[in-house]
Amino acid sequence: MSFSPGVSDPSGASVIQEQRDRWARKRSRVARELVLTEQRYCQQLELVNTYFVEILKAKETLRPSVVESVFSSIKAIHSVNQSLLVHVENGYLGRGFEQFCPQLPHYNVYVDNMYDARKVLAAQLKKNRGFRRYKALQEARPEFRDCKLEDLLNLPAQRIHQYKHYLQDLTETTSPEDPEFQQLSGAARAVSEVSCRIQDNARSHQNHLQLLRVQRLLKGRRTKVLAPGRWYIREGWLRRVPTKGAEATPRMFFLFSDMLVQAKRCGPPHGGKFSGQHAYPLQDCTVDKVFGHTRSQGGLLSLSFPKAKLLLMSCDQEDINDWHQSLTSAVGKLQSKNTTVHQRDELCRRPLRPAPDPPQNAGPPPATDGPPGRKRNKASCEPTERARTPPTPTTSTTGPAEPKRMKLAGAPAGSVPEPSASNCVIL
Repeated sequence: MSFSPGVSDPSGASVIQEQRDRWARKRSRVARELVLTEQRYCQQLELVNTYFVEILKAKETLRPSVVESVFSSIKAIHSVNQSLLVHVENGYLGRGFEQFCPQLPHYNVYVDNMYDARKVLAAQLKKNRGFRRYKALQEARPEFRDCKLEDLLNLPAQRIHQYKHYLQDLTETTSPEDPEFQQLSGAARAVSEVSCRIQDNARSHQNHLQLLRVQRLLKGRRTKVLAPGRWYIREGWLRRVPTKGAEATPRMFFLFSDMLVQAKRCGPPHGGKFSGQHAYPLQDCTVDKVFGHTRSQGGLLSLSFPKAKLLLMSCDQEDINDWHQSLTSAVGKLQSKNTTVHQRDELCRRPLRPAPDPPQNAGPPPATDGPPGRKRNKASCEPTERARTPPTPTTSTTGPAEPKRMKLAGAPAGSVPEPSASNCVIL
């Protein structure tokens, strides 16, 4: 049987056409939903700008710096999205998002300031009675539909996540030959970067809250938990096994990305508090599982530090496995990070360069004093002694020649004695 390339299969063509029709229906549905939600989004942004930003500035209920801290770049975002709405309502999805993406820095500014804005807003509601009454009166308007200001301020971050899904669906249902495909795919990548930025900010904020909570749990200020770049991992009770055979004592342990904190519960006057006993850095830590490899009841971990050693026991097999995995992962990430930084430092050092070759027709280099130049002086002494040897007279009419000196000065680069790589290291 032979297949002719010019003859097409009718059943295959119908399947392809059905798939294209499904894509077209899905694209139309996504585009219609995008327009409706964009209209509602722009209306909500207009409410915030009209009844809060503009009126607050006019009435001076809040200082201009406070208004800027709470609402940030929401006015610029409203202007950008009004332009996008005009394009999507007219069906120019690719063109609209292509012009929208260069304005995404307004969203970056807003989402980076979002958690600070919440803090400032809460502080103003607590201490500013006039602003508290004004906020309640504005939220009671029928246009707000029982929406609170706090909910409206979260809309830009939520809208970015919605754009991410809309653009993915539109890109999947657009033919690569369509001119809008490149526009939509580029917009999807740009919006995904902002979406990842929002998620990173949320994780950093949650980590900061965890560090604050642990810092408040620890009595006193001896153990500093809040530090740049430190991440909270987990906490829990473990029994510390002493090395001299005494009874194992339960202790609370807090694991962070760079240290392990051991604490004990305080007495009744400070109920719920812990007293920090030791902070073990994880930089040079070694984690071993002494027993607990099988499905036994619990296990024992051995942690070796440069100046200490810990034996930690738990009767819960799942708990000890989780601790072992968390500790091993934290130590491995910390050591690999430091190794990478060390390698970069080594690469950034200035390389040792050999001494440059002497120029043509130049005398020998002067000898240097001191121990560091011994090998170089030794290498340069021979040409100097040869130069002091009187030249052999010849009968040429062009004058006396100096064959040995001319040989050194005019010899190729390979015959001139150069300091080797080992000499550079010693120097």
